[in-house]
Amino acid sequence: MLFNIFVDNMDSVNECTLSKFADDKKLCGAVDTQEGWDAIQRELDRLERWACVNLMKFNKAKCKVLHLGRGNPKHRYRLCGQRIESSPEEKDLGLLIDKKLNITCQCVLTAEKASQITGCITRSVASRLREVILPLYSTLVRPYLESCVQLWGPQHRKDMDLLERVERRATKMVRGMEHFSHEDRLRALGLFSLQKRRLLGHLTAPFQCLKKKAGEGLFSRAFRDRTKCNGLKLKEAVFRMDIGKNFFTVRVVRHWKRLCGEIMAAPFLAVFKASLDEVLSDMF
Repeated sequence: MLFNIFVDNMDSVNECTLSKFADDKKLCGAVDTQEGWDAIQRELDRLERWACVNLMKFNKAKCKVLHLGRGNPKHRYRLCGQRIESSPEEKDLGLLIDKKLNITCQCVLTAEKASQITGCITRSVASRLREVILPLYSTLVRPYLESCVQLWGPQHRKDMDLLERVERRATKMVRGMEHFSHEDRLRALGLFSLQKRRLLGHLTAPFQCLKKKAGEGLFSRAFRDRTKCNGLKLKEAVFRMDIGKNFFTVRVVRHWKRLCGEIMAAPFLAVFKASLDEVLSDMF
């Protein structure tokens, strides 16, 4: 908390966007013109002066440039007298992002971590009872497959298969489930598939935003003058590029529009989740 107070005046940025999370900083700006490059370099110089005045130093070894977009001129930048190296992909708060905003690398990394933990359970736990395996899977493995999934939720079948492969391996460890199909194992164990759990988590976010009247910048409400509207309808944004259609705030609206008004108007989050569980339980 003291550190956050100390660096509070760092974000007095005029020409670019500076995002802060504890000691992680991100400086973003458009560089489609020479003026855009100059603006970013000026902000880097300002941050360097701020660090000198406050007797702090940037870890230049961890400072990288991630160029995004087609036709990016890939200008070079300097910080503290040294050139900042460019990188094809970078990890941001645990999320691996490449220059094309492709999340395949993140899916591979997540599947590897979850698979390692699954293997550790297989080697170290002798019991294969349902009462033993399910809590271990739910507590140690599944959180890796769902952590911050709203940001990197897989959209391609190959990425989904990577994550589901871990789930298949974990459910097969339960005694008596080895020869069942994956869908039958999920039914018998009372589990939702990862795809359904992602959908449940996605739909919970707009419900909380609408109920708390927060996130107005994330979701646009669809107000209608001629028809009755409870204010819970969301408007789907229009993008020319396919990458924009996969943004969380866009793809979740497509699923939200399919919900009936009674579920949308649930008074509490617990009621909303219970109603949504009933709907998803019939979708196999």
